[in-house]
Amino acid sequence: MAKLFLVGTPIGNLKDITYRAVETLNFVDVVACEDTRHSMILLNAYEIKKPLISVHKFNEKMQVEKVASLLRDGKNVAYISDAGMPGISDPGFILLTELKKQNFEVEIIPGVTAFATAMVGSGLDSSHFTFLGFLPEKQKEKKMLLERYKALDSTLIFYVSSHNIEKDLRAFLDNLGNRKVVVANELTKKFEKYICGNLEDIKIQDPKGEYVVLVEGANLQSPLNELSLEEHFDYYIKEGLKKMDAIKKVAQDRGLKKDEVYKHFV
Repeated sequence: MAKLFLVGTPIGNLKDITYRAVETLNFVDVVACEDTRHSMILLNAYEIKKPLISVHKFNEKMQVEKVASLLRDGKNVAYISDAGMPGISDPGFILLTELKKQNFEVEIIPGVTAFATAMVGSGLDSSHFTFLGFLPEKQKEKKMLLERYKALDSTLIFYVSSHNIEKDLRAFLDNLGNRKVVVANELTKKFEKYICGNLEDIKIQDPKGEYVVLVEGANLQSPLNELSLEEHFDYYIKEGLKKMDAIKKVAQDRGLKKDEVYKHFV
């Protein structure tokens, strides 16, 4: 029986494709793509010439039957999204689940993913993390989602588009408090960068492309958080910190905005 293959593709550097992925794309009869023009760059780089069909987030459900028909006719089909693993904040999930319901065989050809690459490169705790993808567009839904995960002590990972990066960073600060953050961009490409800082201070110059934002988990274990705000502040003053530096440290420890702590001591 013909099979659907979900194939992981590079997130930037075209050399980050696996032998198995290239072998699979050469083997199948048809390649379904999130964007045929974008996928042609990859396919041409590896001299893979196959009929292409478009399956993106706006037509994925409608295209299920077209792919099912190809499989019934004995044609093997690969599905690739624009970058990374299909189904991870990309189309592919509906195609997979609907075709499985029809008892078609599906095989996963794994590849690189942006959130895993950024997690390793961020320097934040990678022993456990929570991937949340893109935030909802509506402020109320955004707030509800962040409140739900606020108390987790695992690193929180998000995908953010360039036109949302400033307001989403603000949403993280407003709803999670001031925490360490790493913003990764252009992963695996020539100008790959990791911008590290605190949510209160971090700035993104000339936003372009998509970002992976990694926010430090809630600090639930610090014994200093058991102290009163005054005692917490006095601890850092006794350690030799200046007033504003002590305020900043207290805010970081407690996941608060610096202004909230500052107002308490003026």
